[in-house]
Amino acid sequence: MNLILIAIIIILIIIVIATIIHMYNNLVGLRNRVKNSYAQIDVQLKRRNDLIPNLVETVKEYASHEKGVLEEVTKARTGVMNASTIEETSAADNQLTGALKTLFAVAENYPDLKANSNFQQLQSELSETEDKIAYARQFYNDVVLKYNNACQKFPSNILARMFGFSEEEFFQTPESETAVPEVKF
Repeated sequence: MNLILIAIIIILIIIVIATIIHMYNNLVGLRNRVKNSYAQIDVQLKRRNDLIPNLVETVKEYASHEKGVLEEVTKARTGVMNASTIEETSAADNQLTGALKTLFAVAENYPDLKANSNFQQLQSELSETEDKIAYARQFYNDVVLKYNNACQKFPSNILARMFGFSEEEFFQTPESETAVPEVKF
């Protein structure tokens, strides 16, 4: 009888230890996925940042008096490159997106520029990169959601606090970009 009781206690201890190890490893895996998905956003932002100087040079040839727009794009690009936190990266990225929209709006005024094959190729590559950035942001936020849920749900929240796992920030879009656009005919 005592052997059976001891065996049951040992089995329960093994189950508890295995569960703790599983929860800990799950938290580590999710935290690493968050870091990896943020790195993927960085890869796409770097790709976009590498395309921008070529785009600016192409536009300079045709629209030299649009210096303010070109400076705004260059300044915003520098902001993305110098950002070190998720919040800074998000804000700088949104500023760069706005500057690029302005640049493309200005390009509409120059038919020769719009017809330039180099400009068209750069615009196409930038558009593809913007799509990849949007996908990477979405993936990052999905991974952060899973990780934050694991940090908050019982019983893994106990382990998360014990081992210093803290919640991550979502990649945010500013309110100015989430407002419904006004359409008038």
